[in-house]
Amino acid sequence: MSDAPASPAPLSDAEREDLRRHGILLTSLEELYNWGRSNSIWPLQFGLACCAIEMIATATARFDIARFGAEIFRPSPRQADLMIVSGTVTKKMAPQVVRLWNQMPEPKYCIAMGACAISGGPFKQGYNVLKGIDRFIPVDIYIPGCPPRPEALLNGLMELQKKIKAERLAGPDAARHTQPDKPSEHPIPEFGAHDLVPPKNDELWQPPTIVRTGKA
Repeated sequence: MSDAPASPAPLSDAEREDLRRHGILLTSLEELYNWGRSNSIWPLQFGLACCAIEMIATATARFDIARFGAEIFRPSPRQADLMIVSGTVTKKMAPQVVRLWNQMPEPKYCIAMGACAISGGPFKQGYNVLKGIDRFIPVDIYIPGCPPRPEALLNGLMELQKKIKAERLAGPDAARHTQPDKPSEHPIPEFGAHDLVPPKNDELWQPPTIVRTGKA
């Protein structure tokens, strides 16, 4: 029988909150690091279509995105860590969006805002519209709507904050930007005779498999 003392049970969230009210803060380097990053997100300053108007509205006094530490919209992708794809992504614009993504430093995140950015929206059957930006760059948060209101974007931002706070810095489930084998840049599509080449990034997006069963 071992004489080693039993390790204390981890504190619950309620116990941590009670200690914080008394001025005692218990944390880890990982938690402190993620807390700082989640409350200082710098979105890239660009918009594509109607959803960009709703994105701009979130920075006004009525909605005040500054409450979340994300009011600094950077005009340079080299100083931004969040891409909000707000609007219709045409095939003419898709290579430029991927190029901007590649220029953003890690860690970086992407929000697909609106039906057009997610799936092509009402223009899905158009020959000139990309059926979802997730065919070329990884998307962290999807915000449905046509267009989604500023409150929906703020909710998506809060969901992204939760995701950042839960990221691990080491181990098998470590965040993407800590794994050297995960690419930070993705191939930029080019214009072919009839479509973008390649039409999608096979490492990021695959069409869903539909299993059809016959009648018994």
